[in-house]
Amino acid sequence: MRTDTGQIVNLADYRPTDFVLERVDLTFDLHPTETKVEARLIFHRREGSDPKAPLVLDGDELVLSGLLLDQAELPTGQYDATPDGLTVRDLPESTPFEITITTVINPEANTQLMGLYRTGGIYCTQCEAEGFRRITYFPDRPDVLAPYTVNIIADKQANPLLLSNGNFLGGAGYGEGRHFAAWFDPHPKPSYLFALVAGDLGVVEDTFTTMSGREVALKIYVEHGKEPRAAYAMDALKRSMKWDEERFGREYDLDIFMIVAVSDFNMGAMENKGLNVFNDKYVLADPETATDADYANIEAIIAHEYFHNWTGNRITCRDWFQLCLKEGLTVYRDHEFSADERSRPVKRIAEVRHLKSEQFPEDSGPLAHPVRPTTYREINNFYTTTVYEKGSEVTRMIATLLGRDLFKKGMDLYFDRHDGQAVTIEDFVRCFEDASGRDLAQFSLWYHQAGTPLVTASGTYDADGKTFTLSLEQMVPATPGQAVKKPMHIPLRMALLAEDGTAITPTSVSGAELTDDVLHLTEQAQEIVFHGIPSRPVLSLNRSFSTPINLQFNQSAADLVLIARYETDHFARWQALIDLGLPNLLQAARDVRQGIAVNCDSAFVDALLAAANDDSLEPAFRAQALALPSEADIARELGGDTDPDAIHTARQAILKRVAETGKDIFAALYDSMKTSGPFSPDAASAGRRALRNAALSYLSHMDGAPTRAKAAYDAADNMTDLSAALTILAHQFPDTTETAAALEHFRARFSENALVIDKWFAIQAGIPGPEALGRIQRLMEAPLFKRSNPNRMRSLLGTFAFANPTGFGRADGAGYNFLADEILDIDQRNPQLAARILTSMRSWRLLEPVRADHARSALVRIERAGGLSTDVRDIVDRILKK
Repeated sequence: MRTDTGQIVNLADYRPTDFVLERVDLTFDLHPTETKVEARLIFHRREGSDPKAPLVLDGDELVLSGLLLDQAELPTGQYDATPDGLTVRDLPESTPFEITITTVINPEANTQLMGLYRTGGIYCTQCEAEGFRRITYFPDRPDVLAPYTVNIIADKQANPLLLSNGNFLGGAGYGEGRHFAAWFDPHPKPSYLFALVAGDLGVVEDTFTTMSGREVALKIYVEHGKEPRAAYAMDALKRSMKWDEERFGREYDLDIFMIVAVSDFNMGAMENKGLNVFNDKYVLADPETATDADYANIEAIIAHEYFHNWTGNRITCRDWFQLCLKEGLTVYRDHEFSADERSRPVKRIAEVRHLKSEQFPEDSGPLAHPVRPTTYREINNFYTTTVYEKGSEVTRMIATLLGRDLFKKGMDLYFDRHDGQAVTIEDFVRCFEDASGRDLAQFSLWYHQAGTPLVTASGTYDADGKTFTLSLEQMVPATPGQAVKKPMHIPLRMALLAEDGTAITPTSVSGAELTDDVLHLTEQAQEIVFHGIPSRPVLSLNRSFSTPINLQFNQSAADLVLIARYETDHFARWQALIDLGLPNLLQAARDVRQGIAVNCDSAFVDALLAAANDDSLEPAFRAQALALPSEADIARELGGDTDPDAIHTARQAILKRVAETGKDIFAALYDSMKTSGPFSPDAASAGRRALRNAALSYLSHMDGAPTRAKAAYDAADNMTDLSAALTILAHQFPDTTETAAALEHFRARFSENALVIDKWFAIQAGIPGPEALGRIQRLMEAPLFKRSNPNRMRSLLGTFAFANPTGFGRADGAGYNFLADEILDIDQRNPQLAARILTSMRSWRLLEPVRADHARSALVRIERAGGLSTDVRDIVDRILKK
């Protein structure tokens, strides 16, 4: 394992390589513990570079076993080789040359799951961001692009399948019991997109005819016997390919597109050119084993990785500081795909829930960084919600600013201008400026300034002058390394509503640009006057969450009720319900800490129940409306001195109040939303199940709830309903006989299905209360628990740390100390996994003093441990830094 080097990488230090890589020929002779890798690399010296500069290649835990220059051995004085790098001197100044490098690596021992590793008998690679240097010495950076030819040699019986990027050139026997396969990828790519898979897998096959009439072979490889569970993934892939042609004009460019599903994988999936490698969690699904959320995730992630073919692969990043250029942009594309495939407002609500629960805390804490950072210590730690989700929001804002047609024109220009290149954020933004004629210099601050802007709004109506004046002020908070911020360009979708809910159109607007329904806030403070307003309007601001901001707008309950009832923007209706409910939840948390009885405003309860009972609204929207802000959301809004136990008690009290008031509504919804006929994962059916299970959750606060939930569990004919009922039983009634019976039945029924057993672990990891820690410790000793599997670790330890505030945040600090022990243990095997779970402690300073002190002590213990990886060292140092 590579331990902390302390090396800081700065964007300002970027410079091109001294040598241009023309071609890569790789030969792998696969063996579980002694895989031989021969890399033949053809270079020429870059024009204008230092004619005496040596060739410097990256490595990570490598041992050099052979080195040739133009097929002749190099004298030892001409090169230096260490596990972390290879330097070759005295190279030709004006002619191309060939370097042949031989290394021997141990895939079986590679527990980091980076580079080439072997798990479950399958050889697999993961090279993003810097995994290729664990295979061979190489200029392992994204701006080094070349075509690749790959030859794979292996035992035929153990590895009948030999895959790599690009098009298949052919294969044959290779001596007794062995065979080889050759692949060629004609599209120049960086090393992080290299992929190799070998082993014995089943396959699901199909074809897709592109818009120009080419037939592309589609293959999804899974473990034998799991082929039927890959059918939905194949369907999602074909829909993704068609959508990208219709929406962005992007056609697939190879003869074959392959997906391989593996069970041990650090990420969700990887977009390697033509050979995507997936965590099998995001490929395998059937009604018995997958929830509606699983189906939606499979659809979205299949699409995301396929869309990378153009936004990430054909056009890649110049350096890792530009990571949002492929990830944020591609998240935007997969969000748009899911919105078109399902329900746009429901999808938008889900996106904003995730953004606020994950990215907003990141943006306001010690791990805050710009969408395009300027420095990093470990690039793996910058695969963050800021890069992905906020990066997507910045792309969405460009579309909002320019409108659909000009945005499409800018994207077309980007594809035409930069195909085959490694580019920067500046290159991307310039395409939209050139396509639209609009100056986006101020808007580009969204890429460069960290922190979530706070926009304060207030409005006054002048009946005599028939004007409505809106005062807006923005403030971007200080973040690590950025104490002073400039005003941002904030596009705010808005509407003015009359008392009957109809839209009011002003005759003119002064003080700000208003294009269609988008108001442009560009100064620190602006006063905007809307003329020709016949009656006091109700302002709906930041419709569809047009900008990722914190909005402080003290609207009356009556105005929020009007928005929740009449707004044509359904996201705004949902947001109004949240704005009605959140103050009740915050006050309840404060009251619990002070020993005061919890109260709840009837206006909120009535509005929530009205939305739940409104048959004109789609069931999926009504389910989202009934999902109150989480305990983590409440803690974030409280802003400090938070007590997880008080928040939990307060939220449960509000839920009970809503349940008691709406018990007849919830009973009717539970009966009426039952789906009939064969299971279908379509959006409408999923929405009905979501609303029915939301109703069941509220009914769990009524008498006889354990019996009702157990009956729902017993009657469930799909995993969505089964896991929902089991979660209610476990989280609300953990010590009942009904819960014990259901948990044991679930375990026995699905013990052979790893992905379903992950759900079993996760449900138990989320059971609230101080007893959670002991439960976690017992489950980690269970026969089904596997420390080596990232999915299993995330399902139990990750759920406990990220999603169980009362269990993890015990007042005695035992949860924090337990996590510290586990992080130090995981770090020895899989630093990337350890670092990501450690980020669960990023908001420790918001805790009340006793818990905060315990959390800090646990973090300090990690910080002072010897032999930390770069990944964990970077995270713990940043979390503790003042």
